[in-house]
Amino acid sequence: MTWLASWDSFVKVVEEGSMAAAARRLDCTRAQVSKQIGELEQAFGLRLFERSTRKLGLTPAGEIFLRHARLALEAIENTDIAVRNTGDTPHGLLRIGASVVFGRQSIAPLLPDLVARYPELECELILTDDPVDLAEDRIDVALRLTRAPPEEAVSRQLLVLKRVVCASPGYLAAHGTPATPQELTQHACFSHLLRDGGVWRLADRHGKEVEVPVRSRIQFNNIGCILDATRAGHGIAILPTYLCGDDLASGALVSVLDDHEPQVDFGRNLYACYLPSRSRAAKVKQFLAQLEALLTPIPPWDRYREGR
Repeated sequence: MTWLASWDSFVKVVEEGSMAAAARRLDCTRAQVSKQIGELEQAFGLRLFERSTRKLGLTPAGEIFLRHARLALEAIENTDIAVRNTGDTPHGLLRIGASVVFGRQSIAPLLPDLVARYPELECELILTDDPVDLAEDRIDVALRLTRAPPEEAVSRQLLVLKRVVCASPGYLAAHGTPATPQELTQHACFSHLLRDGGVWRLADRHGKEVEVPVRSRIQFNNIGCILDATRAGHGIAILPTYLCGDDLASGALVSVLDDHEPQVDFGRNLYACYLPSRSRAAKVKQFLAQLEALLTPIPPWDRYREGR
């Protein structure tokens, strides 16, 4: 289907803004892209681009063709995926997207066992804290810590993530253990920059919520750095248990204010998100089954609570 490559090149030129940029994305030469666009215009008998020395702009015919080309290419991709995903045995390439810290901590350890059980399966774990485009980035499953999963995707809620207020034994020995949320104002508390506005919200066992302004002379916008600083005894933090569960189990960190639950507006729910065309793929179903087995009935990072 030589026309398919030409249509794809046309869309990439529009998205990238130039033939040279489109060629880099397609891993071909600018001359090849230019030839494909020329053949398209010759076939339609119409110009698709208004060419100038500064930029490429679409003609009215180009605008119309762009809408239909995108729909056609998406339909072809979905058809190809559906055909390739037939069968009950996971095979091919499974691309998983996840946030940097959660993906490294909780998802990466699952993959060696998964590929060992299925010799025809390969896995790529894409770690980024930026939103991914499931179609554009060719992600089969994205694991997102969010309140609102993308509307265009199938979204399965896997877990409500727990958080605790915690500190190192050394810090508490030196500065005392807060007995009430209000006493946090007397401590160095690591606020997650750009997220909580320097105010912690804590709810007691009856659901009554209190807001506490917190501060520290050192702050971070990275949860890994907050964990490191808390371990080192520099202050108190609200941390997700998937990150600090092992430290709580070993005693390297100690939870405080256990009668109060941190309330956060970010990263509370874990969703598995995937396009409808991936929903029946054996590789996706098997990965999700393994992930749900890990998380049920209690995720491993919360099992430190069982010994209490």
